[in-house]
Amino acid sequence: MGERRVNLSPSDLTFSWDGCHRELWLYYNHQVKAPMFMPTVAELAESQESYFMNKSAPLSTSAMHPDIPEGKIVDHGGWVLSKPIQIDGKDSHLSIRGKYDLLVEFPDATYGIIDCKMQARTSDKSGFYSPQLEAYAYALENPAKGEAKKISMIGIYSWSVPQAWGNVKAGFGYRVNSNWYPAERNPQALQDRFNEFITMINGECPPSKDGCDHCKYLGEREAILKKS
Repeated sequence: MGERRVNLSPSDLTFSWDGCHRELWLYYNHQVKAPMFMPTVAELAESQESYFMNKSAPLSTSAMHPDIPEGKIVDHGGWVLSKPIQIDGKDSHLSIRGKYDLLVEFPDATYGIIDCKMQARTSDKSGFYSPQLEAYAYALENPAKGEAKKISMIGIYSWSVPQAWGNVKAGFGYRVNSNWYPAERNPQALQDRFNEFITMINGECPPSKDGCDHCKYLGEREAILKKS
C-alpha cells in the first residue's frame, strides 16, 4: 500500500465521485486502485486533440466549430498543478494536478479550456463534466508556480460518429460530426464539490456503493477463498 495522495485528479471529481466512494477513499488514502481497461480511447483522444495542433501556426477556434468564441488554440495536453485546495479558509493536503486537452487564448488575454470527447451519438455532457473543467480552470487561476491565467470559457468539444463510409478498395472510415457544448463557469459549485470530496476522504472508510462490481467481486472472492 502507498502513502496518502496529495494530488487530486480533475476527472475524479466526475466519474469517480459518481462511482463507489469506498474505491475513491482507498485510492486517496492508500493508493489502492481497481484496474481499468479503456481500449483505443486514449489513441482516439490523442488523434482528435493533436489534429488541431500539428500545424505551422496556431489554428483559430473556428476550425473546430463556428459556435466556439474566436480565439487561437495555443496548447495541447498541458499539465497543471494548483496551490493547495482551501477548505474553510485553510489549506488542505490536496492540490489539483491534471492534464487539460486544449488551451485557447482570446484577444482580450483571457483563456479557455476545451475538453475533447469521442461519442457514439450526440449528447450534451457539459453539466456532468463541469466540475472537471472547473478544476482545470482553478489550477490555471491558482497555480502552484508561475503566472496565473484568467479563464473566461470552458466547454466540451465532441466528435460523434453517426456512420461508417468507404469501400473495400478505398478503405473504410468513420465520418464524425463536431459538437460544441459550452459550460457555465461555477467556481462555487466546484468549492462545494471540494468540500464534499475532501470531507469524505478525511473521514472513515465509507460503505460500498450499491451495485459496485469491483466491491461485489472482491467480497465474493474473499468468501470463496475463506472456504477453500
